[in-house]
Amino acid sequence: MRCAARFRGAVALWPLLAAHVVTAFEPLSVGIAIGAVSALTGYLSYTDFFCRFAECCREKPLNASALRLDLEEKLFGQHLATEVILKALTGFRNNKHPKKPLTLSLHGWAGTGKNFVSQIVAENLHPKGLRSNFVHLFVSTLHFPHEQEIKLYQDQLQKWIRGNVSACASSVFIFDEMDKLHPGIIDAIKPFLDYYEQVDGISYRKAIFIFLSNAGGDLITKTALDFWRAGRKREEIQLKDLEPVLSVGVFNNRHSGLWHSGLIDRNLIDYFIPFLPLEYRHVKMCVRAEMQARGAAVDEDIVTKVAEEMTFFPKDEKIYSDKGCKTVQSRLDFH
Repeated sequence: MRCAARFRGAVALWPLLAAHVVTAFEPLSVGIAIGAVSALTGYLSYTDFFCRFAECCREKPLNASALRLDLEEKLFGQHLATEVILKALTGFRNNKHPKKPLTLSLHGWAGTGKNFVSQIVAENLHPKGLRSNFVHLFVSTLHFPHEQEIKLYQDQLQKWIRGNVSACASSVFIFDEMDKLHPGIIDAIKPFLDYYEQVDGISYRKAIFIFLSNAGGDLITKTALDFWRAGRKREEIQLKDLEPVLSVGVFNNRHSGLWHSGLIDRNLIDYFIPFLPLEYRHVKMCVRAEMQARGAAVDEDIVTKVAEEMTFFPKDEKIYSDKGCKTVQSRLDFH
């Protein structure tokens, strides 16, 4: 902010300089010049100008059309995630007085798009995305590695969230590898996710919390397989077919990070969002998208080769990629 202070000081000199310049002109010209300088000084003093050079926390309306386009063009095979995330974010950001923060829990096997979606969400909420000062990523194995330090982590987590929400009410917090998080740590933020108007003088109601977890992947796969074996399309799977099973499953799963968590017990997680296992056709979509992202022409022979190098399960049917699209980038490097 020192830069902003110096800038305001420089701006304050404008009227003095202008006064010397305009004394050579007739009174009408003097009045116009001083009026113009006053308008310029007032404009430059506002936060808008400073925010052109530094990132500012500003609550702009969510561009739902842009978010929809990003999800539909970049996320493959996840009709449920696309629908729920679009509706949840749009509804939350359009509500000027939410009663609680938006809390999303994303579940599914690795490579199905959970991290990718969190990146898309971050970019649509804050222009700098994951590089924004107002988007905060926690990785369980990196930030909370030692089980014996749970109390320390809880205190640090509370202070970190409190400080960042104080600086920006619409902060985004992403917790990756929730299935590797020691039970109990996440309950430290329960007061911030609840229906309180303020906690110690701070409102958390406009913040967004996103949990990413592999936990529940087996439950999601079972449902997807049941539909496939019954001859039904995966697009027929609805949120009601999976959300209740997911919430109970991760609550009772000691390795979910949400084991016996008060966040579930108090119904503070707004949506449990399933990410379905990806099929062969979805892997090919990922390969095409990666080739386009690299500025290369799409070569269908290479697309097929990369997709066929992936391994699929179950053993007999071989329907779903066991790594999703996670290794597409590295495999494409060999072609």
